[in-house]
Amino acid sequence: MWGFIVALISGALMSIQGVFNTEVTKQTSLWVSTGWVQLSAFAVCILAWLFTGRESVAALWQVDNKYTLLGGVIGAFITITVIQSMGALGPAKAAMLIVISQLAVAYVIELFGLFGVDKEPFEWRKILGLLIAISGIVIFKWQK
Repeated sequence: MWGFIVALISGALMSIQGVFNTEVTKQTSLWVSTGWVQLSAFAVCILAWLFTGRESVAALWQVDNKYTLLGGVIGAFITITVIQSMGALGPAKAAMLIVISQLAVAYVIELFGLFGVDKEPFEWRKILGLLIAISGIVIFKWQK
């Protein structure tokens, strides 16, 4: 149940953050906004690290698959693409397409066992769920 609640909070925060970042971008620039997001996130993480367990930063160099350290780089591109999609499509349409893309890519990752994730068998019901979600976007976007 905890995972379900946290996932809902995460989705809500992503939508709010996307709107905030888009507004900052309108008043500054894409790079200033994206840089601020990454810098302020870094500051929050440093503060949290100082007030919690303070695991050794050197542990980063002991990570088995070094490519997984690119999560922060990917995070910068996530911020950029969310800002641009929300600016072009509006928050609701952008969020729906982002979630569909997340779902499809996550299923492919599970299906093929990519990036160290346990491989899952193909299931038609998951494809059906994805198609239902896509049809939801069509219905949501449908204009009279």
